[in-house]
Amino acid sequence: MLKGMNEALSYIEDHLDSHIDLKEVAKRAYCSEFHFKRLFSLLSGISISEYIRRRRLTVAALELKKQHVKVIDIAIKYGYQSPDAFSRAFQSFHGVIPTLARNPEQILKAHPRLSFQLTIQGGIEMKYRIVEREPFKVVGVNYAVEMVNGILSPTYEDMIAGISDTRMKELEYISNKEPYGIVHVSVNYSENMEGKANFDQYIGAVTTKEATDEYSTLEIPGYLWAIFEVDGDWTQVEEHWQRIYSEWLPSSSYELAEGPEMLVSKDQKSEIWVAIKKKRLMSQR
Repeated sequence: MLKGMNEALSYIEDHLDSHIDLKEVAKRAYCSEFHFKRLFSLLSGISISEYIRRRRLTVAALELKKQHVKVIDIAIKYGYQSPDAFSRAFQSFHGVIPTLARNPEQILKAHPRLSFQLTIQGGIEMKYRIVEREPFKVVGVNYAVEMVNGILSPTYEDMIAGISDTRMKELEYISNKEPYGIVHVSVNYSENMEGKANFDQYIGAVTTKEATDEYSTLEIPGYLWAIFEVDGDWTQVEEHWQRIYSEWLPSSSYELAEGPEMLVSKDQKSEIWVAIKKKRLMSQR
C-alpha cells in the first residue's frame, strides 16, 4: 500500500504539465479511483484535485522566475484555458498576480511534494463486523453539501440545527428496520479539479414506511458493509473515521465500494457503516 501510494504521487509529479488521469493514478496505488480519492483525502487532509492544483501553482511560480517565459505559455502548460483563469488561481494561492511573481524579492507560497512514510501507530482495538445487507430505504431530511478544503457548506452543525426536536422524534419513531436509530448517510460524493467536492447528506431513519411530503427518500442498494462500534462522543467518531481509512482498510482485504457511508446513532451508542468490496489481485489491475 505504501509503495503504491508513493508511485501514484510520482505519476502525478511527472504529469503536472500534462493531463493527469486519476484512473491511472489510482491504478498505481492498486485501488479503485473512488477508494483512492477518499483514502488520499483522509490521510493528507486535502482532496487529490486540490493537491494537484497546489503543486501546479507551486512549480508554475518557479518557472515565472525565468524572465523570457510568457505567462500565457505557463498558463496553458499547467492546464488553464486562459491567462485570466490562471491569474485568478495564481493570486488566490500566492496572493499576487503572476507578473509580480517575477520580482526576485516577492514572497510566494510553496506546497511541497507529499510522500507517504511508515509510522508505528494503531495497537488500539477496533470492534467491527462484516455483514451483507439487502437493499433498504432511508427517509429523512436531505442537504446538498459543498466542501472546499475540508470546510462544509452548510456546516454539519447547521444541518442538525435545521431539524426540529419534533422532526427528530418523528424520525426515531418510524425507524423499524436495521440499522435502527438516526442514520446520517453521505452519498453521491464527487470532486472536481478545482478542489471542490459535493455530496448529498441525509439525516433520517431506515424504515419500510412511506415518506411524507416534508421528507426525502434514499434507496440504498444491497452492499457488503464493514460496521464499526464507536464508544464516546463526536470526537471519538472523527478519530474512528480516521483510523478506518489509515489503519483498518490498508491492512484488510477490502477496499471502498462506490456506495454510501453511514453513521448510526441510538441510545447514546454509535456505529460507522462503510460500503466495501473485496480487493482485486494486483495482477488483475
